[in-house]
Amino acid sequence: QVQVVESGGGLVQPGGSLRLSCVASGILIRFYSMAWYRQAPGKERELVGVITSVGSTNYADFVKGRFTISRDNAKSTVSLQMNSLKPEDTAVYYCNTASASERSYWGQGTQVTVSS
Repeated sequence: QVQVVESGGGLVQPGGSLRLSCVASGILIRFYSMAWYRQAPGKERELVGVITSVGSTNYADFVKGRFTISRDNAKSTVSLQMNSLKPEDTAVYYCNTASASERSYWGQGTQVTVSS
């Protein structure tokens, strides 16, 4: 099963940018659609966006036009570029395969806090 380590989170002011990275092991990610998820305090984990094995992307409406997912199969990494951040983007961000469920293995995630 996939194991992931997310990094790159931090505290940023509204309107700022962050770039998150995820290193995956245990699978050859080039064969998988990968995804970023997030979980805000008191809320369920939600899908942020997906990048397919061929590089096509889809995003949740609440991040469309602001976030961009990319992948580097050779380095087994998936990245999330986040621009124009809003306070409501505050959450722990996770990456996983696009088919992951709550019963799947999840990494520790990386905390993103958007606040002035």
